[in-house]
This record gives sequence, C-alpha cells and structure tokens, in this order.
Amino acid sequence: MIAEHGGSDSGPAPIHDFSSNASPLGPPPGLLSAVLAAGRSRYPDPAYLALRTHLGAAEGVDAARVLPASGGAEAIRRLSLAAHLSGLREVWVPQPGFGDYAAAALALGLQVHRYASVAELCLALAEPALVWVCEPCNPTGDSLNDADWLALDAALQRSGSILAVDTAYEPLRLMGASQLPPALAERAWRLVCPNKALSLTGVRAAYMLAPASGHLAEHARNVAPSWVLSSEGVNLLMHWHDEETQAHLRHVRAQLRAWRDTQYTVLAELGWQQRPTCANFWLAKPKQTGLLEPLRERGIKLRDATSFGLPGWVRLSTQTPAAQLALRQAIKDLKKT
Repeated sequence: MIAEHGGSDSGPAPIHDFSSNASPLGPPPGLLSAVLAAGRSRYPDPAYLALRTHLGAAEGVDAARVLPASGGAEAIRRLSLAAHLSGLREVWVPQPGFGDYAAAALALGLQVHRYASVAELCLALAEPALVWVCEPCNPTGDSLNDADWLALDAALQRSGSILAVDTAYEPLRLMGASQLPPALAERAWRLVCPNKALSLTGVRAAYMLAPASGHLAEHARNVAPSWVLSSEGVNLLMHWHDEETQAHLRHVRAQLRAWRDTQYTVLAELGWQQRPTCANFWLAKPKQTGLLEPLRERGIKLRDATSFGLPGWVRLSTQTPAAQLALRQAIKDLKKT
C-alpha cells in the first residue's frame, strides 16, 4: 500500500502549492545556515549521543528516551515494526488521517481499525493495540479536548494499549494549545517532526520520545537503520529549540493567522464549504467540480482528499496573499470556460 501525500509530485514544481502543510515563510536564518554548513564528508555519530543529550535536555527527558528518525514516515514505520515485534497485532488509526499509519501496519500484516472519534475508539478498544493520535489531526485540523484525553487514557489502560501521538503539526497550531495531560504524555510515544514548520521538508529529520517505561523502546532502537539521520538532519534538530528558531515560529504563526482569515474569506466568497480548524490547513469543498487538474496546469496545487475518504473535498494550507489572489483568479477564469 503506497500512501498518497501532499506537496511535491512528479509534475513541474507548483507556483502556488496549497497541497503542502509546510510553512510558506521560509526557515530561520541561523538554522538554515547550520543545515547548509553540515559536514558531508563523514558519517555522523551512529549513536547520536550529543544530539540525544541535547534534545533530551530541551524536552526534559533522559537522553535514552530520544530516538532520532529520518522523518515522520520512517518513525511511523519503525514504531509499527517495534509494536509488531513486541507482540501487538492490532493498530488503531484516525479516519480521516495520515495514510502512513495504516500503510505501515498493513505492510506487517497487522489488523487495522479506523476510528472517526475518540468516543468511537474508546467503545471499541478491547485488545492491546498500537493507537495513533495525530494532534492536531491531518487533514481535519481537529484537536482533542480534555474529556477526549481522559476517556482515551482510561481506554488505553483498560485494554493494555500503547499510545503514539504524532505532533508534526503542533508547531503551526494557530488556535488553542494541546490538552494532552502530562501524565499521559509520559506514558505515550511522541513523534516530533520540525521540518514542516521550518519550510525544510526536503531535510528528513525527526525524533521520537519514548515513554518513561516500557519494553517497546528497545525494539524501536534495535530496528533503526544505521546512521538513520544525515548530517543536515542532525544540525536541523540541534537548532530546533534555539530561541531564534522559536522566535521565528512565533512570527510565522502570527502571520499565518492573518493570512488564514483572508483565505477563509476568499473561499467563502467563491461559495466553498469549509470546515473549522486549529491548524494552518483545513478541509474545503469547492463549489465547482473538476478543478484540480486545470488548476495544476496553471501552477496551483491543491490536495485531493479522496484518499482520506472524502471525495469532492480538498485539503489546503494557508498561503501568501499572492497565492490566494492567484487561486481566486484561476477559479473565476475556470468558471467562465
């Protein structure tokens, strides 16, 4: 099973890419300089000791709980394999949700269950399983509230299941804050993927934070590829928690909030149906059908949500005023044809 993705495709580079959830505002200068200056003539430390120590201190956990990964997709595959090796045979994934959760499980012959709400998940979760939560969720931009987390925690403990929280979209959350309880966070796997927020999706770098206890971490370490992270990835993660980087992200979030509001207005004026979101992306249903291909021919790319089980809908991210203007004009031109 090959999961569909947004962002780049096999065609020409889009002029205006609404299909990628990455920030359109570029990376912080200091971090970018460090990535470009990465030493490529030798292998990184295969144990990534300095990196894990640095990230552990920044996250407030022991370095042994930090597992570097070459991007979120690799981390999802590795954690799924570790769960399989530990004896788990079932995986629960959000629907709609990122396709790699199910793809990784199906490749291992695991039984995949899909849930549309936490209430549905809690009612059905009976056997030990690996449970994925995307916070905020891709593609909906939904976020769990306090009651959701409390109910999920009880269901996890009752069934003996393991929680994995994908926080890839947290750095560009534009409304509210994650309500993940600290005690549950300590018992969960947490996946951190900075490159979307940094506008550096081509640099594959992420890390997992293992629970404070449990045997799954040993499996996840043992099945990691050698030198899983490149020198560029090491430097990106070493600067992820820098004050300059975090100040840059605060500016990015403030700018995206303003641009998201104008983009909502543009699409509403075009008659599009739109779902609420706390993130920099959301789901929308165009008034016209058959727009994606002609828009792509004009250098504008939207993410078809059919693979999420939402035919007729698109996922689109917040883009610059110039991109919004181009989208608005292209749709109006197509309406005339």
